[in-house]
Amino acid sequence: MTSENARIPATAAVLAGGRSMRMGIDKTLLPVDGETLVARVVEAVSPVFEHVLIVTNRPEALADAGLAADVPIVSDDTPYLGPLGGVATALAHAPDEWVLAVAADMPWVRPDVLRALWDARGDGQVVVLVTPKGPEPLLAFYHRSVLPIAQRILESGRRRLVAIFPEARVVEVPVETLHAIDPQLRSLVNVNTPEDLADVRETPPPEPPQPPSVIELASRRLRGAPSERPITVFMNDVEIATMQASPRDLEELAVGFLVAEGLLSDRDALETVDSDYKRGLVYVASREPVPEDFTYRTRYVTSGCGQGVTFSSVGHARGLEPVRSDLVVESEQLYAMMGQMARGAEMYRDTGGTHACALGRAGEVVLLREDVGRHNAVDKLLGRAWLDRVPVADAVLLTTGRISYEMAVKAAKARVPVVVSRTAVTDLAVEVASELGITVVGYARGGKLVIYTHPHRVRVVTEEA
Repeated sequence: MTSENARIPATAAVLAGGRSMRMGIDKTLLPVDGETLVARVVEAVSPVFEHVLIVTNRPEALADAGLAADVPIVSDDTPYLGPLGGVATALAHAPDEWVLAVAADMPWVRPDVLRALWDARGDGQVVVLVTPKGPEPLLAFYHRSVLPIAQRILESGRRRLVAIFPEARVVEVPVETLHAIDPQLRSLVNVNTPEDLADVRETPPPEPPQPPSVIELASRRLRGAPSERPITVFMNDVEIATMQASPRDLEELAVGFLVAEGLLSDRDALETVDSDYKRGLVYVASREPVPEDFTYRTRYVTSGCGQGVTFSSVGHARGLEPVRSDLVVESEQLYAMMGQMARGAEMYRDTGGTHACALGRAGEVVLLREDVGRHNAVDKLLGRAWLDRVPVADAVLLTTGRISYEMAVKAAKARVPVVVSRTAVTDLAVEVASELGITVVGYARGGKLVIYTHPHRVRVVTEEA
């Protein structure tokens, strides 16, 4: 074991090459307690390691970062290929056999945590923390012997740092073993968004932060605030889109989104879906190719209205094959399923700020998902159905949000014949649904239904009947 005063005989590589997509500006230069993020991380690791270097895609941007003059800055050998490229560059240029990879946006990293990781290395080639959400590859040790593995993976077109792990001897350190050293696990905090930046600029609380809440003056009842985070979806290591969504069911969200965009269609071709919940990243691998021009078509999708279909146009939607189904559903079944969806919407009851979406069959809800965005809720629902091969040709799609044309398009691409909302339907949704053979029903509440298109699929049951 290393003593508290002895330097670790390794190189700390501060990775500062990210594009800061979710922050909007170069986050490594943002000030925290009077110094930039990157300088803060360098300052934390410098007294602990024999050597320190910075890997970046833009060395010139660090001129005003407040770094010591003797800190080497290395240009990334494979620019903009993610952390894997940064680690490969560090291994190639470091004067030591071992390299600590640490992200430049981790302002609270603690020396005793780094020493604990170092002491755990044994005969491994990689030493990595493992949390309930998976490994933390950007606070990990890598031996130079994994450099050929990293280079081979990069040459194959892959960009994920964890792709090294299956080919290396990996020592996994359970994050629970660090609680005695870092009770709140502040060493693992990343700054990815403006909200994260606001958090780290405040004094760390003595207790783990609780979900935000507000007091409703009329009832004085506590209600939690709905969660909303940026979620970035990759397909075959190509970045497709970043959307604002509730940070749960991310695999379903990504798959449903890609199905709705027409990028996934063959369930048998799907290989893996991996999520990094901490950083809000979802990686989908499929034998279906990503069109080459998607490399330049990354989109940022809000959780609000009007951007639910990022790549599709109304003209494209009208080119879809109409939905053909013999489904007939009774009005009483629609009321029953709307009630089941409302009772099952736990997030809505807790926060009052989410949308619910459900898939129903024969008067019973079989799947239900919620999200802060109504489009996301649909994607999560249909993504789960697609993953589980749940048939939807005889199903009803129910939603608490209004039915806009994007919602009608999502239903058409999933081949759902009936879409029902407890609220409004837009005129463009009616026009598109009429052409695509979808039955659209609005205002399904209080014994009322408004059937806008293809009414033959709804049998109205009256008390006299």
